[in-house]
Amino acid sequence: MTDKPTPSTVVEPQQGTKDSNEKRDRKGRIHEFQETEGYIIDIAEDDSAPTGLKLAKDGHTVLIPQPSDDKHDPLNWTWNKKHLMLFIVSWVSFLPDYGSATGAVTLIPQAVEWGTTPDTVNHSQAGNVFMLGAGGVVVVILSAYFGRLPVVFWFLLISVATAAWCAEPDTFESFMAARILNGFFSTVSQAGGLMFIKDMFFFHEQARKINIWASFIVMSPYVGPLFAAFMTETLHWSVPFWVYFGMNVLGMALVVAFLEETYYDRTIPSDQQPARGNRFARLIGTAQWKSRHLRNTFGQACWRTVSVLLKPIVALSCVFYALTFAWAVGINTTLAIFVTPLYGFGPKQVGFFYFTPVVAVALGEATGHWLHDALAKQYIRSHKGHFEPEVRLRAVLLAMPVVIVGLVLIGQCFENQWYFMATSVCWGLYVFGMMITTVALSSYCLDSYPEASGEVSAWLNMARTVGGFIVSYFQVRWAEAQGTKQSFGIQAGICGGAILFIVALIVWGKRLRIWAGPLNFATT
Repeated sequence: MTDKPTPSTVVEPQQGTKDSNEKRDRKGRIHEFQETEGYIIDIAEDDSAPTGLKLAKDGHTVLIPQPSDDKHDPLNWTWNKKHLMLFIVSWVSFLPDYGSATGAVTLIPQAVEWGTTPDTVNHSQAGNVFMLGAGGVVVVILSAYFGRLPVVFWFLLISVATAAWCAEPDTFESFMAARILNGFFSTVSQAGGLMFIKDMFFFHEQARKINIWASFIVMSPYVGPLFAAFMTETLHWSVPFWVYFGMNVLGMALVVAFLEETYYDRTIPSDQQPARGNRFARLIGTAQWKSRHLRNTFGQACWRTVSVLLKPIVALSCVFYALTFAWAVGINTTLAIFVTPLYGFGPKQVGFFYFTPVVAVALGEATGHWLHDALAKQYIRSHKGHFEPEVRLRAVLLAMPVVIVGLVLIGQCFENQWYFMATSVCWGLYVFGMMITTVALSSYCLDSYPEASGEVSAWLNMARTVGGFIVSYFQVRWAEAQGTKQSFGIQAGICGGAILFIVALIVWGKRLRIWAGPLNFATT
């Protein structure tokens, strides 16, 4: 069941008006994280911890954020409701990369139909990937102003329409336009997923929930080609895109039927919360529009995204992520071009090849389920109940050697024409390591700036997609010019060099956070 405060540790409800709350310390009223002290997680380990805190059922884990006494507070929702919301957000997050990577398998039949080259058709893929990142930044700006639910609804509605357009274009130019627009609007939950997780789950639960959500995202670009390859073996290339359209329709149905608005302003007393409106009003955004004066102005919503990226640890995290995850996108979007002539694969064989990264993501999710919490708990026990966000990055140090080995061996496999199963396993090593890294990096940025859950989510998503967008343009030509052994070896070297960013954050991250100061947002 979801952690709720025990009867003996319930604090008194908040008193006063919002105006009086404005006079309080901004950082303290938004969340419990302080740059100089980190988080106080376990009161059993810290005799100096404040009294009167709401605790988890174990009687010593502090609930962060402290929940209100309002039944509409997402932190007070039932376990079933929270996890239904998490599944819906994860499913909608699954769609963008699934649809994007579906195009990786259809490149060759599309090139034949339109009388062009697979590399030219791949430009539509690159445009789609770029818009997955750019759209995410717009998503969090609108969410900070309008609320979470209506942005998901309207963006997904347009995603459904553009998914149908992708399946029935008249020309390659029409297909490319559809793909670009679909990338922009389909990314809505992929970019903003951390907002929902932060809204519904307590700090000590968040890493595992991020692990679930991230597994949908990291797995999706491999499931798309897996299914598409089997379909294109005997069917027209448009069929996989019609399947993608159907998956979007399912996501829309789940959103309309079940997804709820999760934004809740904890600085407003329970009895002064704005009217929630009926279900339809919350879905289309008219209810949130009436209470917009209680959230960010549009200018503030725009500035939030900029101010977050100006924080050194967020900028460094994004650079690291772009340098390491880019190769995942590059490999995925060009794989058919590599393995088809090398191994004589047809569409069905290419599809089978994608089983390995799917399994690798599943293993990464299972490993991360205990790894991230184990590292956190060990630190908390040895530091008298306190926790610092930089602890999350220890998982990256464990994962990156696997990533580097995987990339080096992929290049060796292609260059030396090793047995295809060896190539598949090496690819799996890289994907496994990136799954662990994705969760650790997302948790680190969220723990460092919990009030900016949407913004850090969007920028990490942007880093991932922009890196992939750039690589997909030159991955094949680079390999043809220098050979896969050298090109993938350089990619591995870049990942190895990028580890220095993580080491720097582990050593100096806290000092950088204190130097940069808090964000001082008006709302979470």
